[in-house]
Amino acid sequence: MENKEGQYVKRTQKDYTLAFKLQVVSEVENGEIGLKAAQRKYGIQGDRTIRTWIEKHGQYDKSYKLRSMKKSPEQELMALRQQLKLLEKKNRRLEKELNQADKKALFFDMMIDIAEEEFEIPIRKKSLPEQLINSKKKKKISLSSLCRLVGINRQKYYRSKAKVRSNQGLAEKVVALVQEVRNKMPRLGGRKLYHLLQAELKALGVGRDKFFTILRANNLLVRPRKNYHTTTNSFHHYRKHKNKIADLKIYRPEQVWVSDITYIGTRENPMYLALVTDAYSKQIMGYDVSNSLSSIGSIRALKQAAKRRQYPNEELIHHSDRGIQYCSNDYQQLLKKLGISCSMTESYDPYANAVAERINGILKQEFIADFFHLGLDAMKKIVAQSIDIYNQARPHWSCQFMPPAEMHQQQELEYKSYKKKTTLAQDHLKPELLN
Repeated sequence: MENKEGQYVKRTQKDYTLAFKLQVVSEVENGEIGLKAAQRKYGIQGDRTIRTWIEKHGQYDKSYKLRSMKKSPEQELMALRQQLKLLEKKNRRLEKELNQADKKALFFDMMIDIAEEEFEIPIRKKSLPEQLINSKKKKKISLSSLCRLVGINRQKYYRSKAKVRSNQGLAEKVVALVQEVRNKMPRLGGRKLYHLLQAELKALGVGRDKFFTILRANNLLVRPRKNYHTTTNSFHHYRKHKNKIADLKIYRPEQVWVSDITYIGTRENPMYLALVTDAYSKQIMGYDVSNSLSSIGSIRALKQAAKRRQYPNEELIHHSDRGIQYCSNDYQQLLKKLGISCSMTESYDPYANAVAERINGILKQEFIADFFHLGLDAMKKIVAQSIDIYNQARPHWSCQFMPPAEMHQQQELEYKSYKKKTTLAQDHLKPELLN
């Protein structure tokens, strides 16, 4: 790896998060990519690095694989005879195809002449350098002959080839920058990447459109995943509080906290993530991972958030859905003890708690969606790393592209919205604005 001054910097295992290691291991074991290809794609140093990750985190145990048995002379002779028959059959087929190919080439050459003469389509002149190179390799035709065939001179071919080489070199530099960011945030979207890398991209002469073109050409655009599990039980006898933030203008950190629980496991291994998030800065103040939907996890998340308050003398409202975890006596007593007012949604629409739902989606889609099959201890470690990266490094659109931790230090920045009159519960009209 090279730093911005072009100096070589050696990476250590601490430079790779557990989530990143597991993602690479999964791709290699599933046959999506080879070891060398994965090393080049992600800029991983050391020939043994990925093998070590597979041995430690992989799903397959090679010790159970049987050793190959040596064939007898009779079996080898039989195999050679079968191979000879296949080659003879293939030879007859190739001779037939060659005859057809000659006729087809003559026909297509005639069709190209007709297209160029009658429809004025310059097919030969629009041939790309890589197409000429492929033809040169496959047919063993000289470059001069190919250029004459398509009606261009060699100088134009070399200019086009130089342009392709220049574009590829530029793309390699951009992809290297992207990989450096995605080592910690594997599914960070294109807009956030462009914001984080804006200075480096400007130095390379790469604008927004060209940046997205390079991402698209190298399959680096992130597709959102859709997954929904119900975690709210509103049918209970506990008191349901009124919505105190429906028309509230949010203008400072620790004015409103939003809480929610999201499902992050599998049917065989259910796990739940409880979050407490600041509505103004989008900073995750407290969290808890458990394999239960009881109020214990939500209480632990709230206690953690209370310890991390930076403005303890300011009035604070806690907003959540009407789930039994938040309406329970233990949770309400803790809110009262901490001096925090309680607010709840008054509808069954999940977007009534839009900020909390959005933060859930970011963590699941960008950080932990590939690791739902892991055990509780491993998931706790991944969630801890992911939340730290999210708070400290991931830019937010609604925070004027600042990371949440930086936004949490602001006191005068306006709560960003594109609607003249809006409420927190109405933000589902444009959920992407919370991204």
